[in-house]
Amino acid sequence: MRAQAKQVRHEEEEESAFVSMTDMTVGFLFIMMILLAFFASQARETETVPLSRFDAMVADRDEWRALAETREQTIARLESDLAEALQTVKVLTAQVSDLTRERDELKVENAALTSRIDELEKLIRKLQARIKDQDKQIERLKSELERLKQVDPLEAYLSQVSSARREVLTRLRDAILADFPDLKVELSEESDALRFQGEGLFASGSPELTSEKAAIVSRLAARLDEILPCFTLGEASRFDESCNPSFAMVEAVQIEGHTDNLGSDQLNRNLSAARANSTFFAMTGAAQGVMRHLNLKRQPVLSVAAYGPDRPVTSNETPTGRSTNRRIDLRFIMVTPKDTGGIRTIREALEAVGSRP
Repeated sequence: MRAQAKQVRHEEEEESAFVSMTDMTVGFLFIMMILLAFFASQARETETVPLSRFDAMVADRDEWRALAETREQTIARLESDLAEALQTVKVLTAQVSDLTRERDELKVENAALTSRIDELEKLIRKLQARIKDQDKQIERLKSELERLKQVDPLEAYLSQVSSARREVLTRLRDAILADFPDLKVELSEESDALRFQGEGLFASGSPELTSEKAAIVSRLAARLDEILPCFTLGEASRFDESCNPSFAMVEAVQIEGHTDNLGSDQLNRNLSAARANSTFFAMTGAAQGVMRHLNLKRQPVLSVAAYGPDRPVTSNETPTGRSTNRRIDLRFIMVTPKDTGGIRTIREALEAVGSRP
């Protein structure tokens, strides 16, 4: 506002100066006219003005007239410049007003943005703190994962042995079923034994194999004699890593006799033992070499066990259940070392029979 007032005063002073110059010129001309009238009244007809003086006065008059005309042109030009300047000031004043308003709006927006920026910076700091916490958690999880990935050699070996046993039993079952499709034989739930229902091998209450069932047991012995060399020691062993990559070793192939719970305990135990023994002698008679397969203690792996009614696999409340419980199991018991030194002992023993001429 001060600048505007100062501008107005300056314009008023210029305008006053132009007005004063005009009044002075007019006044000067008016004085000249009075002087000329005075001289004319004093002059007599007989008096004359020298030509030189007249020419000088005419020259003065023309000079003052030209000066007056020049001043009028200057005044007109200055007045035009003044009007243009005033218009420019008006335009610039409007622009200043618009810019001032825009500046004030931007200040308000900037204040809002500054507040939002502060909020975002606080949020960013919180998120960065959470990221650091997550990074620490990730490192802990990575460390735990790395620890878990470092499999214990003994656990890894026992897992491989379990898989090898399942594979051997599956091969043995499939071979027997290929020879005797109607035979009731299955893999146990733990995948550690072949399960033959007793009624499938023996007549009810009888410990003796019929000639037809003896053929099944003989074939089982032959199949077993083909598989055991790669998993046992002894003269009949023929270890090769291609057939036993996990270096698993059989501790015992146990022929187990089981009965249902009907009858006396003594009768059932004697019956289960008699059936297990009948199976054992039938197998060793059909494949005599099966007794040459030895475990790590240099003992024959083929053995006999009788459990009577003590280990049922289903309820004895129904005829079907009792029939299932009257069975022969061929159980594979593997050597399970207590430490990595035991694993090394097994490997060395198998490699020794594998490298023999």
